[in-house]
Amino acid sequence: MIVDDSLIIRNKISRSLLVKFSKVSRAENGEQALKMVRAEKPDVVTMDLTMPKVGGVEAIKKMMEIEPTIHILVVSALADKATAIKALTYGANGFLCKPFTDVELNEAIEQILKIKLSS
Repeated sequence: MIVDDSLIIRNKISRSLLVKFSKVSRAENGEQALKMVRAEKPDVVTMDLTMPKVGGVEAIKKMMEIEPTIHILVVSALADKATAIKALTYGANGFLCKPFTDVELNEAIEQILKIKLSS
């Protein structure tokens, strides 16, 4: 699942992830993503931090309560280290800075899957 308020970013990530995953869902904000997590139980989520309604950090915290085995990669241009650390504390498995390449995204997804599988 891709959670980002930018259609351009959702499309970019979707093109890359459709190579590895059979289904890719998209949400424009954390509120929409939480509803989708309850219904779809995705394996992997890419999460922006700065979004309207429910932001990324709060969405991560709630997602982990709903589905504790979910793999979450934060994908954000946010330079605030404290917020990034909070996201990781709440359960995110990794962080990728915008802008990013398809190679960087795929490597980050592979890395969070390895970390989660080995724990």
